[in-house]
Amino acid sequence: MTNYRIEQDSFGNMQVPESALYGAQTARAIDNFPISGIPLPNPLLRALGLIKKHAAQTNQSLGLLPAETAEAISLAATEVVEGKLNNQFPVDIFQTGSGTSSNMNSNEVIANRAARLLGQPIGSKAIHPNDQVNLGQSSNDVFPSAIHIASCEQLHRTLLPTLEQLLQQLAEKADLFKDVLKIGRTHLQDATPVKLGQVFSGYARQIELAHERLSSSSSGLYELPLGGTAVGTGINTHPDFAIKTIAAIANETGLPFCEASNHFEAQGGKDALVATSSSLKGCAVSLFKIANDIRFLASGPRCGIGELILPAVQPGSSIMPGKINPVMAESLMQVSAQVIGNDATVALCGLSGNFELNVMMPVMAYNILQSVELLSNGITAFDENCLAGLQADEKRCGDLLEQSLALVTALVPEIGYDRAADLAKQAHKTGRTLRELALEDGVAAEVLDKLLDPASMTEPKS
Repeated sequence: MTNYRIEQDSFGNMQVPESALYGAQTARAIDNFPISGIPLPNPLLRALGLIKKHAAQTNQSLGLLPAETAEAISLAATEVVEGKLNNQFPVDIFQTGSGTSSNMNSNEVIANRAARLLGQPIGSKAIHPNDQVNLGQSSNDVFPSAIHIASCEQLHRTLLPTLEQLLQQLAEKADLFKDVLKIGRTHLQDATPVKLGQVFSGYARQIELAHERLSSSSSGLYELPLGGTAVGTGINTHPDFAIKTIAAIANETGLPFCEASNHFEAQGGKDALVATSSSLKGCAVSLFKIANDIRFLASGPRCGIGELILPAVQPGSSIMPGKINPVMAESLMQVSAQVIGNDATVALCGLSGNFELNVMMPVMAYNILQSVELLSNGITAFDENCLAGLQADEKRCGDLLEQSLALVTALVPEIGYDRAADLAKQAHKTGRTLRELALEDGVAAEVLDKLLDPASMTEPKS
């Protein structure tokens, strides 16, 4: 059976598990929000720890905290940063929209851990969660700052490097397939020839642009609301608190965080998060297109397109022996679908900047951080288990190219659109080749040799 201690907050007495580092306000939040069982993501806990750590050090330097107290808070917050106290953060994502419950969760955990480091008992408030750990801060500027820090760190540590690796892999495939001629397709119908390498160069450019857009849109996250406290005015904080604390966070993370140029925008709106999520969605759209193309180009192997050969990573069917399915492409497509849905949630949350505060921040943070994690993991799996072993079936590409009626397009400058269309229709109806019919129509053999060369159709004529 769980043993409890009694702690007090402004609402009165509250039972708290005896061994828990959190206090009364966290215990109330646990009771109030038994919604999903999903706690704050670990990167967000790390970001809260970073803020509390450097806030304590700043407050000491400004003469607002005794050195011993500040050192204990800093050490306890460092344990949060390192993930050592993650099990002490049980508050549900679907909580108060400002993140106050989670900010107080962090204040209480750090206060009690700091008290223990000083040889004082948990719950003694030898270190006060509000007056000392939260000194110069409000949930309203701390929580959105933590979202920005967590999102930036995850983007730069995971997703952007993963996109760079994917770009390199696609560029290598573009070079590997540079001489493979195949039929192009528009509207799912045969079109003029293209090189498989050209197709993959297009995929590579999509990822390059996705990387650029993410880097650009997420730069708005470098501005931190810290220092605005309750409504953006900075009440109850030292004028130098924000700039000193943010500089220390920037130094530790290696990211160029700075104080928000306008605290009322930074707390009333969440446009930087909306823009970042939109770029994550754009990245997902590109990935879906690439994965879906590869899935279709590898369809078959005998009765589909079959121009690509997928690496076999697992049995494809519980009933059909030997079947190989495009499972890695399907996985990435599902990731993309989830990220697109997450963006819709983030956009709706962004609408809820009511007056001086947005009140849907926790779920906003959850969706953005989930999108970053899903994309990072999904891309890595697709890259390693699909793209790395992807091959071209050059014979199949050539066979399909030979059968295409779209080659007639190259005859248009010689015989005109209408005659070329008639030849294509006759070829389709009779099963004869375009070359045979064009010769009968009076086109010289040497002209046909030149015009019907598929390789010549893949570049503009000089």
